Amino acid sequence: MFAMVTTVILYVAGFVFLYGVIRLAVRHALEEMETRRIQAERAEELAAARDRTMLRENGFLTGN
Repeated sequence: MFAMVTTVILYVAGFVFLYGVIRLAVRHALEEMETRRIQAERAEELAAARDRTMLRENGFLTGN
């Protein structure tokens, strides 16, 4: 009887632990994805600003 109770407790504790680990991994993945999205938007804005500045300084390249 003691072995059965111990087995059930460990079984349930294992599922609770796995749930916690998976939930933590998903949360970190979502945070990382959000951070990379923000960095990509910022890089795109910087590239557009850099292009505008370059074309303003070198107007002869635009063909106008």
